[in-house]
Amino acid sequence: MKTMILLILLGIQGTAAVTHSLKYFYTGSSQVPDLPDYVSVGLVDGVQISHCDSSTGRNVPKQDWMDKVTAGDPQYWQRQTDICVSNRPVLKANIEIAKQRFNQTGGVHIVQYMYGCEWDDETDEVNGFDLVGYDGEDFIVFDIRTETWIAPTPQAVITKHKWDHDRANTAQMKNYFTQICPEWLKKYVSYGRSSLLRTVLPSVSLLQKSPSSPVSCHATGFYPDRATMFWRKDGQELHEDVDHGEILPNHDGTFQMRVDLDISSVKPEDWRRYDCVFQLSGVRDDIITTLDKAVIRTNGETPTDTKASFLEWLMSLIRSSDTQTKGNCVVHSKHTLIINF
Repeated sequence: MKTMILLILLGIQGTAAVTHSLKYFYTGSSQVPDLPDYVSVGLVDGVQISHCDSSTGRNVPKQDWMDKVTAGDPQYWQRQTDICVSNRPVLKANIEIAKQRFNQTGGVHIVQYMYGCEWDDETDEVNGFDLVGYDGEDFIVFDIRTETWIAPTPQAVITKHKWDHDRANTAQMKNYFTQICPEWLKKYVSYGRSSLLRTVLPSVSLLQKSPSSPVSCHATGFYPDRATMFWRKDGQELHEDVDHGEILPNHDGTFQMRVDLDISSVKPEDWRRYDCVFQLSGVRDDIITTLDKAVIRTNGETPTDTKASFLEWLMSLIRSSDTQTKGNCVVHSKHTLIINF
């Protein structure tokens, strides 16, 4: 379960179809030092739009353009705060339930809900997703096609049967994924269009910790996160001796990624046969960096922004809108459900 500079735009091909996404992460934790025990974040196209945690007790916008939502709905953020407060005990209770099922007592434990939808702005196709994780592993996943829950672990079977039999809740979830979520995603995209639909090219560097270490091709400062990067030899993409890293957010709303090449078996005279290729959605030209010892940075350190943004992302993942209570779940007219196990 796993997820944010302004440069001159180059080689833009014109308007291209884009698949937009709206994702919410609700994370409850126990005995995690120096972190709130409850955090929720909302993201549009990988950019954080909202944040709430148990330390502040407030749901707040993280992008200036999200202030537009209150123009016709002054109570929007207060309702988001109410949702934040009401979801916290549900996640705390689910941690205790999961601990019992896994025969656990104390220690660090984390439960996380991730749900949302994707919308293709060309075909208008929408897809929804909802999954729950516990201690870094999938716990239960909603299959929107069959309208049933999938339990990857035996400890989640009880929850599967319970949620499968709650047909009213299932109907509400289907409505959320097919109607409500896409509706709000389209609104958010319209609010932040100038920011979300921009294209920003990265700076690309070759990094190496020591002469015997892999060479890392590192791209940072790009937007959007629809990018690929790979190593080639003689113009052909390599699939062996390479290690692809995740796309990670930077603190300024752009993204970074890396791909490592094991050069232990590469002869010095063959280095120039290798190059790193970065491709960004909506941009015609690739950014190509030839493997060259003269341009490799070998300070033995991971770039500061890499470490900082990774920790920021990790923290955010361990950190909606009329609301009404129905049984043991919180029902959001603009967001989906957070339900007891």
